Amino acid sequence: MSKIIGILALQGAYQKHVDSLSRLGIESRLIRKTAELDDCDGLIIPGGESTTMSLLINQSGMYEPLQQFSQSKPVMGVCAGMIMMASSVDDERVTPLRILPFKALRNHYGRQVNSFTADIRLNFTDDEEPLHAHFIRAPGVTDLGAGIEELAQYDHSPIMIGMNKHIALSFHPELTADTRIHQYWLSKFS
Repeated sequence: MSKIIGILALQGAYQKHVDSLSRLGIESRLIRKTAELDDCDGLIIPGGESTTMSLLINQSGMYEPLQQFSQSKPVMGVCAGMIMMASSVDDERVTPLRILPFKALRNHYGRQVNSFTADIRLNFTDDEEPLHAHFIRAPGVTDLGAGIEELAQYDHSPIMIGMNKHIALSFHPELTADTRIHQYWLSKFS
């Protein structure tokens, strides 16, 4: 069965996810309107600027449809997308979608000038090969709810979490040729 993955394209770095999915032979669609979600088997909420993304989600009337979509379909949130998936955020300008039970901390690893890369170990695989992770204004996570799995850490703090069919990441897997994270998420589809 072929899958169609939606990539929220209101704002942010969505094209690199198109490229990552294409390398895996997966069809994707850019999502800018609620009706475009109907044909999607899953959704990626990409990196970007979380306050702007939150504003655009609300202005476009997509807040409730995105919440409803996440109740039955897998969602992957990257950086700002992770912030949008949280149940609470340390910035009142962001209205999170409350897809996963955790609190997101905006710019936890610093501003744009503090961006960095680091090799990380993925907890969901026996593969010892580290993933070269890109952190750009990366969020932190705290107050993990029951059932949340820590799928990767950096400096003893969770940077990739998951629960059931959803995953959220502080870093940008789409900025590398390494497709293990997209593959892992796609493996959760029923």
